Amino acid sequence: MAHYSYHVFFCTNRREDGRQCCAQSNASNMRDYLKRRAREEGLSGPGGVRVNIAGCLGRCVEGPTIVVYPDAVWYTYADEWDLEEILSEHLKAGRVVERLRLPESGTAV
Repeated sequence: MAHYSYHVFFCTNRREDGRQCCAQSNASNMRDYLKRRAREEGLSGPGGVRVNIAGCLGRCVEGPTIVVYPDAVWYTYADEWDLEEILSEHLKAGRVVERLRLPESGTAV
């Protein structure tokens, strides 16, 4: 068994040169929100879900991004409601949230 069933990486990259970045979309606070909600739902810890901060994931121009492993599913989100849907559908039920899913081949940064 894997140490975690899902590992969620939040891009929290901040660019000082004015180019679009996930930090402009409150990514750190959104990561904190999902981490707290996963804990509240009893999903955190070994065998469960791990929510982490990541540096640039290379897809900032597609909106704030997260990637869920081992499924390698990339998402964008706008608010806590979107994260709640990812939590309930993907992390709890194992179903990909197609409306938030980014295409397989992303746009380069």
